Amino acid sequence: MSRLLIAASGTGGHLFPALAVADALSPFLWKISWLGVPDRLETELVPEKYGLTTINVEGLHARGFKKVFQLFKLILATIEVVNLLQRKRIEVVFTTGGYIAAPTILAALWLRLPVILHESNALPGKVTRLLGRFCSVVALGMLPATKRLPHCKTIVTGTPIRASFFLPQALPEWVPSGAGPLIVVMGGSQGALGLNVMVRDIIPELLDKGCRFVHITGSNDSEAGVISHINFLEIPFTDEIPALLQNADLVISRSGAGALSELAASNTPAILVPYPWATDKHQDHNAAFAAELGAAVIVHQHVAGNLVLKKTLNRLLNSRFSKSALEWDPLPSMKEGMEALSKKEAVSSVIEILERFS
Repeated sequence: MSRLLIAASGTGGHLFPALAVADALSPFLWKISWLGVPDRLETELVPEKYGLTTINVEGLHARGFKKVFQLFKLILATIEVVNLLQRKRIEVVFTTGGYIAAPTILAALWLRLPVILHESNALPGKVTRLLGRFCSVVALGMLPATKRLPHCKTIVTGTPIRASFFLPQALPEWVPSGAGPLIVVMGGSQGALGLNVMVRDIIPELLDKGCRFVHITGSNDSEAGVISHINFLEIPFTDEIPALLQNADLVISRSGAGALSELAASNTPAILVPYPWATDKHQDHNAAFAAELGAAVIVHQHVAGNLVLKKTLNRLLNSRFSKSALEWDPLPSMKEGMEALSKKEAVSSVIEILERFS
């Protein structure tokens, strides 16, 4: 039995790919331990069977004395990970980047353990750019990332997602029914207040024209509940995303790598609204890659963003409206683009790499 440490923390973009890989590994062949950070999403999502250990670590984005303090914390965290790797007798390390990856890669390097690093974004994160060269393999979610990692051994695998995205799913019973196109709005694992504000300005008019909406708001939206319509449903979260995306006609979404991978697996056309304050604007790079393939249209969040979004929706929906119904074009070319973006073998590709080093 091979002993594997998975280091994944923070947002769904880091956690869900790692969970998809972990859940697909045979419990008879792999003993999995998990490394995370206190008070982050992993404390809720990582199953007890993986034995979650947490350490205090943060990014090196400060200046002056605070940056020295952060470097000191990184050294302490690396020592903690070295002790964990030795105590658990870990043989292989798998990480999905982010703050937790830095001490993990450094500790594994000290002990000469193989490290497989997965980078989901088209523009690799800071840890990947700095430490990817010390990893055995850097598995990539998107092809453009290879250009940014010339000194790394890279393989484009796609981003692992749950197996349920590849199984046919019926439309959930709680979704508004009817003949009009179903539009889903989602902002990622934490929700997206800026995106919510943009879409709320235009939803009422589209509802009157026959559209159906499911708006996944996140849990911190104080404006939830201001729209009431038989064809509109607002929820903070759902675990039926595969069924929802498979049956949606169009999705309005942030452009995190995880969301893009799920949209691609579902072949669902999308309007992408990149998170404007994402590190290195990596969501802009993800959206650009999807748009280049014809899979999505980009609308940026700004003062007039709601007006641009309204015009884009009207154009994509072939907006020759009548009072009772909306003429709907299923956007076949965008579906083909999503098909080109999809990497359905991502989980098995990553597992094959892990097995090579176990």
